Formats: sequence, C-alpha cells, structure tokens
Amino acid sequence: MLKSERQIQIVQQLKANGSVRVTELARALNVDPVTIRRDLVWLEKAGHLHRVHGGAILSSKQAIDKQTTDPNLVLKRRIAEAAARFIADRSVVFLGPGTLTQEIVPFLSNYTHLTIITNALAIAWSAAQQRQHTLHIIGGQVAADFGAYGDNEALRRLGADMVILEADGLDAERGLTHDHRDYANMARALFSLSSQKTVLIAPDRLGRTGAISIVPASEVDALITGREAPTPPLWDLSELGVRVILT
Repeated sequence: MLKSERQIQIVQQLKANGSVRVTELARALNVDPVTIRRDLVWLEKAGHLHRVHGGAILSSKQAIDKQTTDPNLVLKRRIAEAAARFIADRSVVFLGPGTLTQEIVPFLSNYTHLTIITNALAIAWSAAQQRQHTLHIIGGQVAADFGAYGDNEALRRLGADMVILEADGLDAERGLTHDHRDYANMARALFSLSSQKTVLIAPDRLGRTGAISIVPASEVDALITGREAPTPPLWDLSELGVRVILT
C-alpha cells in the first residue's frame, strides 16, 4: 500500500471515530507501528490530527467537507475540546447525552485514567474503545437521543467530581431549560449533587428557552459555548456568577 493511500485510510478512520490507536492501525494496515507513527507525525503537520499517547485524535481546526459531515462539527469540537481541558486526570465525570458531550470523548484519550459515568449509549461505546478508563453506565429506557432514562435515584447517589450536560436554552431570567422531559428530569437529579456543573450549549441557543425548566441559571457553575454567542445574555449570566468560557 502506498503511503498516500495509507494516510487517506487513517484520516477516514479519524473522521469516523474521532480517534485512532497506533497498534490497531498497524494491525489493520499490516505495517510496522513505527510506520504508523511517522504517518501521524506527517498528518499532524498537515493539520489533520493531534497526536496523543498511543495514537491521535482529529484536529478541531481541520477544514471539514460540509457535504459529507455535520456543518457544525468544527464548532462542536471547539466546545468539546474546551470542556475536556477542565476535566482533572483521575477524576470521576458524568457525561450526559448529546452531540456536544459526545465530541468530548476523543479528547479523553489524553488522560491516564478517568472514571466515566454516562447514560448515553454513544458516549459509552466511544469511551469503551479507549480502554484506559473505568466506565459505568446508568440504565433505563432508551430514548430517541440514545440516552437511557428512568433511574433518577441512581443519579442522585453518584459521587461525580464533575457533571457535563447540554441544554436547549440558558437565560439569566428563565434559567436552564431543555425541550425533552426525560432529559430535563435527569438533569434536575444531577443538579442535586455537590459536583461541579458544566453546561455546554450551542451559541444560537443562548438567551433562548427550552420547553421544560431544569434549574435557575445561578446553579450553573460554568458555561462553555462558541465565541459566536450573543453578548447580552453572556453578560447577564456572568453577573449571576456563572463562569463563561468562549471557544
């Protein structure tokens, strides 16, 4: 196999999975791991990926073909990468369902060991591939977003250091909201914990209101969103004591 063909396959796997491991690539492409590491060095210089211990993750700054991928993927990865930086190694973190939280998982390969708790099937599957982390899944009935909902008592007993959730709306007056009842109930149970609560939200949802109230905005410890977010709601949230991180 030519070098260019091999590197195309590596990039395709990165786009499909968000991360790759040297040992698995070497086995799949039938080459020496040293060859794969050289490929990763070249691809990193070209801006396709970030090398991490044992493999690589897809670069959040890579130009992505909008015809074949989510047009918001670059924004989602910016938000996810910022959220991942606030996770302490060897900590216990809960990741709720959602496309923003799911994009955090590839960045967790940078950590030596985490205890990851989730009720999101997609997050559980991705986290299980990294192998160095301990993974716990909270059960329940699976909904359209592939989250398992129903065991809120189990959520209230969690000993998580950090809880990371998405929201459909966040506003200083109207608080944290979501459009789906099961997600809102789950989030409400998690806000009863003494954990650090971090909310991820798309810039166009900031200052808007979802259908169901979760908690007052003042109960959110940190907000992570894109720099495209409107300024007035950001100022209002900052005045409430919410830490705002723009990506």
